[in-house]
Order: sequence, then structure tokens, then C-alpha cells
Amino acid sequence: MQDTRALALTFEVSGLPPVKTEALSIFAAGHRQAARVRALLQAACTAAQHTGWTPLGGPVEVDVTLRCPPGHRTSDASTLLGGVCAVLQDKKRVANIGLAHLGVLVDVALYDDDRQIRRLSYAEEPAEEFSYQVRVAAVPAAV
Repeated sequence: MQDTRALALTFEVSGLPPVKTEALSIFAAGHRQAARVRALLQAACTAAQHTGWTPLGGPVEVDVTLRCPPGHRTSDASTLLGGVCAVLQDKKRVANIGLAHLGVLVDVALYDDDRQIRRLSYAEEPAEEFSYQVRVAAVPAAV
């Protein structure tokens, strides 16, 4: 039987991506990144529902393109990528904090764990307003 799951998912998010800059989990209730986390989860959820996406269990690649007004970048690439990737993985392993405040968004995951990431890319494009595009895809098995 042929696997008919989507192997790549691309979606847009308005505003800035969540950044991972401190030891406090960005999933903690009341965290200063909470609105960004929710926006990313909602956009990922909508895209996954439209395509029938199921979380990938094998190697993945993640591409993030930040669109921002020239000279107005707010964080470095590593903290932006860290925040986006943390949000898109399965959150059930973050058992040391309560996640009830996320409601149904707690179940949004595009892949199981950050350890699956084999390729990671970041790009910036000039724009009048902040937004970003995320692409998650399965990495083809080596022949």
C-alpha cells in the first residue's frame, strides 16, 4: 500500500516568530512569547488540517523565511530557528510544565522531536510588515 501522506507543508504567519532565548520554557503560561507561540501553532494547525498532515517520524528539514522592514530584525537567526522548531515539535515531552493554557493547540506537532532535523535553513526578505514562512518536509531516504 502506498503512503499518501503529505511530505511537505508550507504556511505563512503574520507577525514575528517566537524566539528561544532563556531557560524558561516558551510554553509556560504567561511567557512573553505566548502570543507568538499561539500564532505559530494556529497557523500550523490550519495548514495541517487543510492538507491532512500527520507528524513526521523520520528525518525532516525546516526552512524559515523572515520578512521584515529593512534594518528592523529583532533577533538573531539561531534564536528565531530555536523558537520555531521548539513550537513545531511534539509538546507532550514538555511534561514538567502545565500546557492546559494552550487548549487544543497543545496537540499541534509537525514532527516528533528536534533531533529529527537534518537540514535547517533561514533567510530574510525585505517587507513592509513582519511575517514569516515556515516549510517542514520529510528528508528523502538516502539510496
